[in-house]
Amino acid sequence: MQDGMAALQALGFTWPSPAYIVGAILFGVVGLFAYYWGKRRQRKTTRWLGLALMLYPYVVPQTWALYAIGVALSGAAWFYRDR
Repeated sequence: MQDGMAALQALGFTWPSPAYIVGAILFGVVGLFAYYWGKRRQRKTTRWLGLALMLYPYVVPQTWALYAIGVALSGAAWFYRDR
């Protein structure tokens, strides 16, 4: 097992920090809620923001960027919830 981990680390793969995992789960749940809210209220903008909240952690590698983008997208979803 250690040899496999060393090989992955040599290739540049690392495990995400616990803060990153918590943020990804948190913003994923917020995104799921925003998506369903937008779907029920027929708000396309809120639905797309919810989808973005669920998917963006897959392409953002830094923890600080995960939280910055997540807060911005969550704020936008809140702002557009009834517009």
